Amino acid sequence: MDALYPRLLVRDFPASAAFYQGVLRELLGVEPVKVLPGYANWDIEGEAGLVLFGRDRLAAAIGTADLPQAAQDTSMLVMKVDDVDAAAAVLARHGATVVAPPQDRPDWAPTLRTAHLRDPEGNLIELQSY
Repeated sequence: MDALYPRLLVRDFPASAAFYQGVLRELLGVEPVKVLPGYANWDIEGEAGLVLFGRDRLAAAIGTADLPQAAQDTSMLVMKVDDVDAAAAVLARHGATVVAPPQDRPDWAPTLRTAHLRDPEGNLIELQSY
């Protein structure tokens, strides 16, 4: 169901994808489910275990592309939810700050809808439904 998993936001996508592909294959016997330019994911026992995403792609999506590399996000927690709009309202009610409001992302996946928020510590969270 991929309800909750980490996503690493990487600068050098090809090097990072090669690293995790080798490590996860050797340590866990896991092959990537999908590797696309700027995106790769590995499942463990049918559930999302790790996703890599090009940092520049996410920075453009949430409006932080003009920040220095050192100030850009390097990871985020992804939550799959039934209703992105309702879930974003719940997180905001509990103190999260909206970074990018709920919106459709057909350029990422045909039926994907996301919202990006920051928890009270500033950690980035992506809510998604598809």
